[in-house]
Amino acid sequence: MRLGATLARLAPGPPIVVAEWAKRLVGEGFESLWTPQIIGRGFPVPDPFVTLAVAATATEHVEVGTATVQVPLHHPADLAHRVRSLLSVCGDRLTLGVSPGSTDLDYAALGRDYGARFRNFDENLPRLRELLPDGPPLLLGSWGAKVERAAREFDGWLASAYRRTPEQILAAHERYRAAGGQRAIVCAVPVSADLGPTGEVLHRYAEAGFDDAVVLLAPDGPDPAAVRALLS
Repeated sequence: MRLGATLARLAPGPPIVVAEWAKRLVGEGFESLWTPQIIGRGFPVPDPFVTLAVAATATEHVEVGTATVQVPLHHPADLAHRVRSLLSVCGDRLTLGVSPGSTDLDYAALGRDYGARFRNFDENLPRLRELLPDGPPLLLGSWGAKVERAAREFDGWLASAYRRTPEQILAAHERYRAAGGQRAIVCAVPVSADLGPTGEVLHRYAEAGFDDAVVLLAPDGPDPAAVRALLS
């Protein structure tokens, strides 16, 4: 199982110097760098397209990805333009994780209808695909019945571990594979100060057959080298 790391916090904290952090993570052997789209949570999270452009410029070869972009918050043409702009910086290193979104605060910040997010996602996604015919791999961040949809219609699945238990994630992974799913990534895996439990969880995901895990890591957290060594 490949191991990646996040480039943004999911909680309040000092700003991350993205270029330096990306270089450090890649230097310690992390194989992918990811960031979410978060707008209205009460603390600043940098724009994912800006963040990944900086990370791609500061590093070589490593994959960069969104986990995830909330498609209904964008006009499809604007989103496609931003994706193409990022592709011009990082080329085939980009993976685009998309979702309808899961937090009403982001929708409220932009004056969008949170209740209509699934319908808007289904309306906007075909147009986005049309505008990105040669675009990056498209992964769906999903739960519930959408796990099977990720297997049928997307290049992979993003399972967020931020609010889910390992048992929930492993059960959903079984369904995803049974439906013929390809790449499976468990993202936003919390890292505790005591790395023992984190290592146990990562090994459970690896044994279950996940292709990648992406840990929530910040410069003021556990040493990246020690976290990377959990899967050595």
